[in-house]
Amino acid sequence: MAIDSSGWGFTITLFVFCCVFAETHAQAAVSESRGVTRILGMRLEKSDTPAGTTETGVIQVTEGSDILFRFYGLHLFPNSSALVSFAELYSSDKEDDKFGSVEVPLNRTCPEHTKDIVINGGMEVSNKNTAGIVSLKIKQLRKSEVVKVFGLCVRDTQELEETWHLLDEKDGRLRVVEVKKSLLPIWLQVILISFLLVLSGMFSGLNLGLMALDPMELRIVQSCGTEKEKKYARKIEPIRRKGNYLLCSLLLGNVLVNTTLTILLDDLTNSGIGAVVASTIGIVIFGEIVPQALCSRHGLAVGANTIMVTKLFMLLTFPLSWPISKLLDCVLGQEIGTVYNREKLVEMLKVTEPYNDLVKEELNMIQGALELRTKTVEDVMTPINDCFMIHSDAVLDFNTMSEIMESGYTRIPVYDDERSNIVDILYVKDLAFVDPDDCTTLKTITKFYNHPVHFVFHDTKLDSMLEEFKKGKSHLAIVQKVNNEGEGDPFYEVVGLVTLEDVIEEIIKSEILDESDLYTDNRTRKKVAPNKNKRDFSAFKHDSESKVKVSPQLLLAAHRFLATEVSLFSTTQISEKVLLRILRHPDVIQEIKFNDCDKRSPHHYVYQKGKPVDYFVLILQGRVEVEAGNESMKFETGPFSFYGVMALSAPTLGEFPLLSSL
Repeated sequence: MAIDSSGWGFTITLFVFCCVFAETHAQAAVSESRGVTRILGMRLEKSDTPAGTTETGVIQVTEGSDILFRFYGLHLFPNSSALVSFAELYSSDKEDDKFGSVEVPLNRTCPEHTKDIVINGGMEVSNKNTAGIVSLKIKQLRKSEVVKVFGLCVRDTQELEETWHLLDEKDGRLRVVEVKKSLLPIWLQVILISFLLVLSGMFSGLNLGLMALDPMELRIVQSCGTEKEKKYARKIEPIRRKGNYLLCSLLLGNVLVNTTLTILLDDLTNSGIGAVVASTIGIVIFGEIVPQALCSRHGLAVGANTIMVTKLFMLLTFPLSWPISKLLDCVLGQEIGTVYNREKLVEMLKVTEPYNDLVKEELNMIQGALELRTKTVEDVMTPINDCFMIHSDAVLDFNTMSEIMESGYTRIPVYDDERSNIVDILYVKDLAFVDPDDCTTLKTITKFYNHPVHFVFHDTKLDSMLEEFKKGKSHLAIVQKVNNEGEGDPFYEVVGLVTLEDVIEEIIKSEILDESDLYTDNRTRKKVAPNKNKRDFSAFKHDSESKVKVSPQLLLAAHRFLATEVSLFSTTQISEKVLLRILRHPDVIQEIKFNDCDKRSPHHYVYQKGKPVDYFVLILQGRVEVEAGNESMKFETGPFSFYGVMALSAPTLGEFPLLSSL
């Protein structure tokens, strides 16, 4: 059977194969012989709305349509439409197809006639009275109904009483479905879907790009970024400070856009599964992957260029997003941003070393400065056994001063008795006015300048030590700790020295070497390469320098004693300058070291009985034993006793010394 739907411009061809049982054919033959009107089947002739047949061959039309039905039978006449009617068999709020399982009375009695299908006018009968066309009006379904199944009721004209029977199976079934109403025109839906995909991508990208830029980072970019980055950061920073409000607005906008997108796709595809698949693919690719990949690398630029759209959606979602953001502020607290501690900052610099523009030396300096607070002076000090020191009783003669100059140090600890008892600090600049020929004692210099000795404990942090050095008190400190080992009261023990150079070396993570350094590191004691330009101070040494070192005070006392007590050295006999030069002659002052194991050694004797000599002796330090006269009387004399005055004058015959000294 062919169905012509001119309202939609297409022709639907339906083939209905009616199988009539033998009894039906027999009844039809009898009816034909008697002239009784019979309705045997129907088909859809025309519809002003989409219509067709289901997979099982049931005629299907839409609600609110005007249709033409062609009925087939015997002995039809113009008023035969009064012999047909429709009864409701099944209704549902889902698009299922249960017409095959609709319960029908066993005697096929037609239920109550429906008013949802109205027959308009009579029937247009064909010439042979075997077919007729009837106009039907299908009313709108109820809101809770999506599909209805009606059965064709045929009146039995042979019965005296009005009796209606359902036409057998699918030949007498009519399925009415709900009209699929489109929200918008297709072209407009395509435009809106594309626009919503762009918005979904923008919200997803901004959620990653803007929220990844914490307030701290934006402040940093405003200070040290490029001009374009500074401009972008100034635009974003005001709304980024409202972190929870921005987050709620972006998420609400994203959810709203994705939901609307799914609804439009469902209306466009007329399929729930198709809408889910299409929306999932579109949102994942164009709304998540692409924008997030873009904003993760260029979030600053994208956020700044879309700032007006973001503000607009923050305004539109204000009634809902603002209260939620305030609740989050109260629960979670203020957003501070990413803050790095000392360890994380050092590790971040190490990890990003291949990508930043820091050279290794700069990285070491930054790392050393950050670790300064975690290290103590004990970690960088020079142990006390490796320190160069001078005894407080030392005489600043040429050898001592040469040793000081060769050490290369500008500040030298001075100890008394033992090395751990540091009492003074000698600055090399203090020796500027010291003449090695004067043999000045070290105590004289240290007492005059009186430099304070700075003591620190071994657990003092390096940053505190640097602050102390910056105050200018001293650039060298004595490191000590409390020793409570063993029995007895605890006492302070000197363990080493720390200098400003040690702290600076720890900051720059490198050793500072100058031309006088003997070791690359005082702790490892690794020697530096031999210095070819090592200074030799022997060029400054005078040949006339005395071999025996005496203090200037003792030399001056000897000068005054000879000038006043020995007449041959008085100012009338010799000038004071000549006498002083004589005393400074290298061979004038001699030292005799007494050996207790060999008391009769020849070098112990200054004078011997019976041996003439030509020298005068003045005892400056120590004591001598004198044996004189025939009786060999012995007595001891001490400092500033003199012998051999006759050797200073012209000798006469028979004058010989009669003294001997041990």
